[in-house]
Amino acid sequence: MARRVLLLGSTGSIGTQALDVIRQRPGEFEVVGLSAGRNRELVAAQAAEFGVPSDHLAFGALESEALVRSVDADVVVNGITGSAGLRSTLAALERGTSLALANKESLVVGADLVRARRQPGQIVPVDSEHSAIAQCLVSGTRSELRRLVLTASGGPFRGKTREELQDVAPAQALAHPTWNMGRVVTTNSATLMNKGLEVIEAHVLFDVPLAQIDVVVHPQSMIHSMVEFVDGSTIAQVSNPDMRLPIALGLDWPRRIPEAVAPVDWTKAHEWQFLPLDTETFPAVNLAKHVAEAGSSYPVVFNAANEEAVDAFHEGKIGFLDIVDAVAKIVDEHEPDAGDVTLESLEAAEVWARQRARERLNVR
Repeated sequence: MARRVLLLGSTGSIGTQALDVIRQRPGEFEVVGLSAGRNRELVAAQAAEFGVPSDHLAFGALESEALVRSVDADVVVNGITGSAGLRSTLAALERGTSLALANKESLVVGADLVRARRQPGQIVPVDSEHSAIAQCLVSGTRSELRRLVLTASGGPFRGKTREELQDVAPAQALAHPTWNMGRVVTTNSATLMNKGLEVIEAHVLFDVPLAQIDVVVHPQSMIHSMVEFVDGSTIAQVSNPDMRLPIALGLDWPRRIPEAVAPVDWTKAHEWQFLPLDTETFPAVNLAKHVAEAGSSYPVVFNAANEEAVDAFHEGKIGFLDIVDAVAKIVDEHEPDAGDVTLESLEAAEVWARQRARERLNVR
């Protein structure tokens, strides 16, 4: 029987690649619903190709959440961009549906809410790094785990000093050496903010203390992350940099879909580097760990302020180095509401963070 897939963010990078995986496996998957932001024309074309009825299409975060609550599916793929994806994540968890999660903001922003609702094994990560960790973790028990090692390409400015990054132009920040991503994610990779978000994501997803999560720079992006065990063994997941692999695993975890991506050609010579993270030039990872330790609504402020700072950078209002510096200042200003963390309190903190960021960033 075909596995029923509800795909959120169907017109984005994750969504279109998920449909490509499904397209290559006729009869194994059935697309039962699609959601997107504004690209109605592409959604209509996708619906026609995969036989999705018009009442199973949604546009925007609120409609997407309603779709998750109303359409029966075996797996929900959450490829929505930004904190807007949190509501759909919570809806999928509450329904007990398997969740293939590409929306890292759900874990960064809504950690407490996600922890309270998820069932063991319900979330299957679609980020390449976290998919790699999930694959490596099957090699040992939780008591045998020593640390997680997230790999980072280092982005376009690997090896640069802060002085050399003073006058970076937006076009330079978007010139990622490995991955083709949107403006915010690509800029986050240049500042290493994306790796900071992924550290928080790993902390929440795998329930591993932040002190046991490290980052190493691996420019070739062939090893997607590693797990070190107490006996000194390190298990690494290796594959060509192609998001269709973690997407395929997310669609039907733990089954591996044959020919999901082309394997590494081991008949050729390979040279791979591993370099320590320069935390002085790229302080985002340490800032992310600080924010995660603080908990409460600090992570939502961290994420929202960064998105506003990235926009300000591309609009010429601030410099490249100002992005992370501005986020740190806004996080320091934040005073969380007393009481339990709720969806409403997180959304209020996000509104505050965006308003405060705009006030700070409108003047260079």
